[in-house]
Amino acid sequence: MPTVIDDDHPVHASLAAAWESVDVRAAGDFWCTVEDRRAGLLPRRDAPLFFTALGRLLVGGDAPANRAALLRVLGHAYRHFDLLPHATTIGDALLATVARHARPVWTPQLTVVAERALRHAKHAIRRAAAHTGDGRAWWHVEVIGHDRPSPDIAILTVRPWQRLPLQPGQAVPVCTPRLPGHWRWLSPANAPRPDGTVELHVRAVPAGTVSHRLVHQVRPGELLWLGPPVDTGLSLDPTGTNDLLLVAGGTGLAPLRALVEQVAAAPDGRRVTLVVGARTFTHLYDAVALDKLQCAHDWLTIVPALSADPCAEPAEQGDALTIALDHHQPGQDIYVCGPPAMLTAARSRLCALGIPAARIHLPRGLRLAARARARDSRE
Repeated sequence: MPTVIDDDHPVHASLAAAWESVDVRAAGDFWCTVEDRRAGLLPRRDAPLFFTALGRLLVGGDAPANRAALLRVLGHAYRHFDLLPHATTIGDALLATVARHARPVWTPQLTVVAERALRHAKHAIRRAAAHTGDGRAWWHVEVIGHDRPSPDIAILTVRPWQRLPLQPGQAVPVCTPRLPGHWRWLSPANAPRPDGTVELHVRAVPAGTVSHRLVHQVRPGELLWLGPPVDTGLSLDPTGTNDLLLVAGGTGLAPLRALVEQVAAAPDGRRVTLVVGARTFTHLYDAVALDKLQCAHDWLTIVPALSADPCAEPAEQGDALTIALDHHQPGQDIYVCGPPAMLTAARSRLCALGIPAARIHLPRGLRLAARARARDSRE
């Protein structure tokens, strides 16, 4: 069994510090090392992305959901470039490169620890690759719009160099060159438009290094990388025609707005109620786009749920889930997306009302991350 290194162990901290001391330009050295040992394995243009992702997996420290995003990217990369038979060559090249570029802090003890971590990383990548499909590992996208509807939220409009195979309700791993190797999940607010553009809604959270950069630092003209889309449990059944009750909290609005736009693109007679939760009316960050949607479609009803706004109408005062239940009708499919506490309460509250579990749709990310953590703890 590969040895799991405790993220709080001093030696692990030293390994992480050694990796942080390595400049991203070392990716060129990594590519040359791989090329010398097995020519033609990895395209040179993709070496920086691959090098930073693999190095980040090596040192660990990510939350389970973020680690899952990283493995989604690496699993596809190993399949796309047919790297699994050469995992040892690539891993040895990575360690050799890191040791050269972190020489002032690299020690024999770190070599032992890094080799153990690399074995663990290779097992994780093989599992990820076994559960991914074929296709590209990443897409380059350009930020063409960066709006700040509130101090801690940004709406980024991005245009890929090649069209994304993205469906409404899916999530994608996202990485910025400002923090290479760190991949995070985001659910776009629309399927690709005719010009290929999609919107990413991002809230900067206190401990969110990637979200902070996306909200406060990234500007139009910069590039981002998006990984392969993954189903989260929020996609519409293509054969279904049930009315929809959509319940959004915070930037959980994004994938649900994508569902509204999907229905708008091919109306099928179903009615849609979208309940949007916020503290006050001024915290409804996407109000303009939502107002345009409601004005354009008579089958759509948008209801604000304001938890701390004394000026709101009585029917709009309360948390999103409570307000949504006031609008529930038999036969509706219910989709909920928002903060973890909201999702934790949603299933039990909805099932307690006798709503069939098959009609309740929650994002699967938290459950998948929890299973990943439990599985890794056994290895």
